[in-house]
Amino acid sequence: MLARVARFAGSGCANAIAHRGVVSRNVARTFQSTRPTMMADQAKGVWDEPGTYSHPEGTPDGFTLRVQQTAENPTGVDVMMEKWEKGSEEPIHSHPGDDMTIVVEGKMSLQFFIKGVGGELIKDGDRVYLNQGDVGYVASNRIHDAKYHEACKLVYVHNKAFGFEEHK
Repeated sequence: MLARVARFAGSGCANAIAHRGVVSRNVARTFQSTRPTMMADQAKGVWDEPGTYSHPEGTPDGFTLRVQQTAENPTGVDVMMEKWEKGSEEPIHSHPGDDMTIVVEGKMSLQFFIKGVGGELIKDGDRVYLNQGDVGYVASNRIHDAKYHEACKLVYVHNKAFGFEEHK
């Protein structure tokens, strides 16, 4: 589900996380935190689809929204409220669109993978842990698994129609 993250303490690490990672709820502490972090521009696929936001009549100026993806609205988003039992796992997989996960309750982790020359899956970095209040992003087609170390409640937003492709 979520993009690879670098864990670090101290400043001067912007380049280490500017290209991949996870955003914590307080980006201002990015360079002094040991919590998962990332630059917000990683989530562009979830937030930045030109022409897909509308300003509903009667709402305040400056407000726009992007609604659920349907057959009639293929540029929308899929939004899911997920519940996972402690100890459950998702197999190694990818999604066709960028996604964002908000951990409302619980603790989960992700391991990212890349495909080797022969197509074998190779771990890409350390396992990433997300706790209550963390927000994570995964770029489209990024191969990963997910494990639920505690019972979890998540809000999951997938750019356009949700898809799931298992990788073995």
